[in-house]
Amino acid sequence: MLHVPTTPAPDNRVAVRASGSADARIAEVDSTRLLQGQREVVIRHGGECYRLRHTRNDKLILTK
Repeated sequence: MLHVPTTPAPDNRVAVRASGSADARIAEVDSTRLLQGQREVVIRHGGECYRLRHTRNDKLILTK
């Protein structure tokens, strides 16, 4: 997927950017907003918990 830079959304709003087709829109959330200064955050989805970790090598890892 091609990343197209967007203007950051203020506060807690989600930035929305256009993708390949004119009708397709993808919500984009900056990782700093999700992590809020932490190295790890738990995301609850469909009754399951997932961990999103920010590594020392500046990568993101999502695990179940």
